[in-house]
Amino acid sequence: MIKIVYPICCGIDVHKKFIVACIASTDKVGVTTYKSKRFSTFTKGLRGLSDWLCSNSCTDVCMESTGKYWIPVFNILEATCKITLAHPKYVKAIRGKKTDKKDAKWIADLFKHDFVAGSFMPPLPIRQLRDLMRYRVKLTNFKSSEKNRTQNCLTVSNIQLSNVVSDTFGKSSMAIIDHLLENPSDKDFDFVPLLHASMLGKVDDIRLAIDGLITPEQLQKMKIILDHYTSLETCKENLESLILSLVGPYAEELVLVSTVPAFKSPFSSIAIISEIGVDMSVFPTAKHLCSWAGLTPQNNESAGKKKSVRISRAGVYIKPLLVQLANSIVKSEKHPEIRGRYLSIKRRRGHKRAIIAIARMILTAIYHILKNRVPYNAELYKKAEVIPYNRDVTVDQAIFILQRQGYSISKVDNIA
Repeated sequence: MIKIVYPICCGIDVHKKFIVACIASTDKVGVTTYKSKRFSTFTKGLRGLSDWLCSNSCTDVCMESTGKYWIPVFNILEATCKITLAHPKYVKAIRGKKTDKKDAKWIADLFKHDFVAGSFMPPLPIRQLRDLMRYRVKLTNFKSSEKNRTQNCLTVSNIQLSNVVSDTFGKSSMAIIDHLLENPSDKDFDFVPLLHASMLGKVDDIRLAIDGLITPEQLQKMKIILDHYTSLETCKENLESLILSLVGPYAEELVLVSTVPAFKSPFSSIAIISEIGVDMSVFPTAKHLCSWAGLTPQNNESAGKKKSVRISRAGVYIKPLLVQLANSIVKSEKHPEIRGRYLSIKRRRGHKRAIIAIARMILTAIYHILKNRVPYNAELYKKAEVIPYNRDVTVDQAIFILQRQGYSISKVDNIA
């Protein structure tokens, strides 16, 4: 018989307006009895669920993570029950033979045998910090969208500042754009006093670039866009102040994470902490953490044939951040232990796979840093790449080894 790990447990099928709970009670003989009940998702109904579980001596609960609907249930039951949050794909019932009651019973049956892998759930302070950091990402995306809309308005108005200046939203460019919006008929104004000293050599090109025609409709549209962009900047600044006020308890961990190459902004370190937390004991190994972040290939083999091994879609917030950091660090020659590995993998597998490998390398380093409470040490990676001294290699092999480390090799004629 399959071992029963939880003699009394509950499976919960979560919906927007109601939930269905099923308590599975197994006696000493191995016979399981079931009790099902439906509750409202209002706070009163969820408190009734908590009382119902306590009256049946049930403290082990398993439910699927359906959208955001599981969070109110989790908030009420967190204090009295041990909750296992399961990914829906691991507890999905057979298609065509499922109802709400059968779904809850199926979750309870899987959970009582410990067949359900629980999702990572950080403590409440980390979850709150994570929510704020993810909102900051959204605000950054909104700002980028408004910048693109402004650039489109300038393009259709025959204003080609982007062809002359490196940043259309720089101080000098925005001063010129503001003057054009306030005085659309003034085409021959003196814009030289508005320019930064480094842009004085582009006066003639700028004069040609701003010779356009802004229609009244485009004028009003650009004003609305820029007002929205300004308000987004204010919202982001206020949000960042709130985030910085909450990260005090994690100052030591943030300093350790910031020792990893490419972590220049403090918000990059905060974003990592908000996603994975500071307690690495919840992940048995660094491989488990990388798999949770969606940086490891899938296992997809049948009849001795390996099918697609693409990385999963997990880590939709932490993975883009790590990839962005990896792209910035591989361009620098200050860290040959990372750049060398990138170049080695890029030759064999291409840029995209190499970047994912570097992102996994960074996350692995963060795991050991937080677990062992030690700063980043580049020598550990350099030693791992060192070839044993007692191995004989040819000149071509030695050149190849040096190139893998990121060194550029130039041939010099022998000097007698």
